[in-house]
Amino acid sequence: MKTFFNGFLLMTFLIPALFFGQTKVSGTVTDEANAMPLPGVNILVKDTTTGASTDFDGNFSITVAEGQVLVFSYLGYVTKEVTYAGQPELNVVLTQDSGQLDEVVIVGYGTTTVKDATGSLEKIDSEEFNKGAIVSPENLLAGKSAGVRVTSSSGSPGAGAEIRIRNGGSLSGNNSPLIVVDGIPLSGQSLNAINPNEIESYTVLKDASATAIYGSRATAGVVIITTKKGTRNAPLKVEYDLQVSTGKLIDKVDVLSADQFRQFIIDNGGNEDLLGNANTDWQDQIYEAAEGGIHNLTVSKGFENSSIRVNYNLANQNGILLTSQYRRNALNLNYEHRLFDDHLKVNVSSKGSLVDNRFADEGAIGSALFFDPTQPVAGNYGGYFEFEDADGVRNLAPRNPVSLLELRDNRQRAKRNISNIQLDYKFHFLPELRLNVNAGIDYEEYDGRYFTNAAAGFNNLNANQFASRGSYFGINKNRLLDFYLNYKKSLNSVITSVDLTAGHTYQRFYNISESRDLNTGTGEFNAVIPPVPFQLILESYFARANFTIADKYIFTGTYRRDITSRFSPDNRNGNFPSAAFSWLASDEDFIKDSETISNLKLRLSWGVTGQQAVGGAFPYLGVYSLGDFQSQYQFGNQFVPTIRPEGYNQNLKWEEATMYNVGIDYGFFKNKITGTIDAYYRKNKDLLQFAPVPAGSNLENFLDQNVGETESKGIELGINFSPVKTENFNWNVNANFTVSDVEITKLTLSDNPNSIGTPTGPTLSGGVGNLIQINTVGNQPNAFYVFKQLYDNNGQPIEGAYADLNGDNIINDNDKYRYKSPTPNSFFGFTSNMSYKNLDLSFTLRGSLGNYLYNNFNSANGYQEALLNQVGNMHYGNGSTDVLNTGFINNQQFSDLYVENASFMKLDNISLGYNIPFEKINFRASLTATNVFTITEYSGLDPEIASGVDNNVYPRPRTFVLGLNFTF
Repeated sequence: MKTFFNGFLLMTFLIPALFFGQTKVSGTVTDEANAMPLPGVNILVKDTTTGASTDFDGNFSITVAEGQVLVFSYLGYVTKEVTYAGQPELNVVLTQDSGQLDEVVIVGYGTTTVKDATGSLEKIDSEEFNKGAIVSPENLLAGKSAGVRVTSSSGSPGAGAEIRIRNGGSLSGNNSPLIVVDGIPLSGQSLNAINPNEIESYTVLKDASATAIYGSRATAGVVIITTKKGTRNAPLKVEYDLQVSTGKLIDKVDVLSADQFRQFIIDNGGNEDLLGNANTDWQDQIYEAAEGGIHNLTVSKGFENSSIRVNYNLANQNGILLTSQYRRNALNLNYEHRLFDDHLKVNVSSKGSLVDNRFADEGAIGSALFFDPTQPVAGNYGGYFEFEDADGVRNLAPRNPVSLLELRDNRQRAKRNISNIQLDYKFHFLPELRLNVNAGIDYEEYDGRYFTNAAAGFNNLNANQFASRGSYFGINKNRLLDFYLNYKKSLNSVITSVDLTAGHTYQRFYNISESRDLNTGTGEFNAVIPPVPFQLILESYFARANFTIADKYIFTGTYRRDITSRFSPDNRNGNFPSAAFSWLASDEDFIKDSETISNLKLRLSWGVTGQQAVGGAFPYLGVYSLGDFQSQYQFGNQFVPTIRPEGYNQNLKWEEATMYNVGIDYGFFKNKITGTIDAYYRKNKDLLQFAPVPAGSNLENFLDQNVGETESKGIELGINFSPVKTENFNWNVNANFTVSDVEITKLTLSDNPNSIGTPTGPTLSGGVGNLIQINTVGNQPNAFYVFKQLYDNNGQPIEGAYADLNGDNIINDNDKYRYKSPTPNSFFGFTSNMSYKNLDLSFTLRGSLGNYLYNNFNSANGYQEALLNQVGNMHYGNGSTDVLNTGFINNQQFSDLYVENASFMKLDNISLGYNIPFEKINFRASLTATNVFTITEYSGLDPEIASGVDNNVYPRPRTFVLGLNFTF
């Protein structure tokens, strides 16, 4: 709480005690077309939070200082800026806009307007982002766009999230979208090095027409991130933003209490002498309140021909799991300069970060669930209790979960810089022609070390043995150079405008890593195997042509040719074309004068995108790997490392996805209601899979291959609505809903009706190497492959009783069936923003329907033998309370009993804020709660787990955030 109180004291000292005199100006806002007053016009003092709105008669009043700029904005009208010159009355006239269709959006290698866009894309501005103490940029986007799912991978501090656009369609390939930050396509590393506070907007490209210009890696969509920049001719602005937070565990996994556990052991014939006398809730012992603080200091200044913006960010977050910590120091710089009468624009952007992590041993989460609750926390091994025998700590016994956390120290430091310089030159002799050159680098290096105190008794240690320790390091480099020419001109002919782009891009990836572990038998570090660097080159040529006919009919064609070093010379070229058409129906004579329809546009598109993300840099080459210290050959007294040949596939080629999209953009009642409707169909072929090969046909049993096909289809709905807009009260809502389906249509090179499919997914706890998911033709990817559980007349599951689905009177693997999938059939998001005078309230709801989870904790720890029959029979382990419900004695791991409906609705965040304007300082205070509640039938802690298997995941906390913002 120290951070929280420091923030509160800072707020107290920084709030000015006196108001400074300002001028109150009144006026009226009218429509240029008919001189009618406009109610609900938003009025904002630029670069401040001071605002007002017009009443029913178009009247307004606002406090403003001479020389400040007033911004007048209204849906369906062109935004207008007026510099206040001291007049007592100010009357403003707004001009109607065609539904804000001239808003500029960033697309691949250039920009377009909402009006001219032919592909399926959506822009999400910073005003729409999720609120709270957000460290990872992905979480800003959750629930904001139809067809886009964002799933947090973990509740650990600084953890990223999984983004899925239209659910992907690959099996073993990459289903994450391509992320482009200020023109630099990233190479897949975490985004948590980027300060979310500095993101201006996201642009999500969904269909193949919008993404095909990125060719490779665009199969799963593209997310373009634009960071904040300075403004020319703007006064010096200093902004300080503070967020202090505290988080707590929402719920605990249902395990037996100490009393229940003791009684269970006695009732089932256990040895009471092996039990302790304590009453320990191990989950209470490993979780704590998580405090955090995020500081942002921003300075910006605009000059006649240039602008600069500098931001320093310090983020500190403790996890709710003991010893987990995250700290980020980041410095962001954006500088822009214009030369030669605005013909040359130079933009320099640099985002540097220093991220320190202390990683908690997440194995303590599982240990806390099955460690004997009758045993104490304290003991003889580093101050903690451990199960022991005559030789010390038993090697196969579970470990004290608190000891796992407190006596292990695992720290990492990552240094990362994402920088680029972009030159945009408008030719003097032909101003319609522009040359854009972009050179950038994404560089990361990290190093870490871990150490376990010898007193903990790990690895069966005694005085003559050594603690576990080691170190590791790595470097990732992503270098980019691209350029393109763009010609854009309006014409006085049937073709009213043309927009032509052609260019070239070169990107080189390099990474290398090494680790050293201590050999606990010798006390020396293991021999270091020389690390082998990973290298990948992508070279591309691209072109796009956009033609507008009669200002209403827009045709777009795109072509990209990608060349990858990952495939053999015969297969390394990938060709990715696309075509799209849009019709601005609202500009037709029979609609344009409509009082109801403000905007109506029909979009049709087709395109092909690619995928080349498979393991290894050169999977088509026969290479050799050097063995480690455990695989050496002895010649006399000398040990020589071995080398072994690796499997390879000379026929590897691009995975391709063909997508068709039809969409409608609409706006009603002067765009008070706007939105989109999209329907798509996608076919992925030549899927890149790590699939089995016939015995003896290669050097390995599994190999990267082009095998299989999938089909995806879906419908996406989005709506923006302003139910209320008055002088003092405004309310805006955004809702989106998506229905989607993915089906495997081919899985082998030749049709094999007897093939059960390919097992997949994470390995289960409670067994050795067991998988519960499978890919099969005619089913969704990652479907659960289980027995159908039978029940008695009272609805209780019967142990070992499964349905004989094939009717052969034998229960074996042939009776398993494909049951449900972790992928939802539909998902939705709902955001509400309300303001009353200087008070505002916003919240975001989101959820999914039809997604299922396999409860691996119940299956691995919810039967009698899991509690009684521990290794060595010298201790007992706790388990799930489900054992009291089912009465199972033995493991029933493959029963569909453990596949549970995980549909949910979640209140992601709710935020209340208040603005206090002063003459020299604007102050805003806010209170935000995140992960507020979840409505679900799932019996586990969280229904939102990307893998589909719930196996002791780091829980996401509920967090409360105090935000303070000062603008000078």
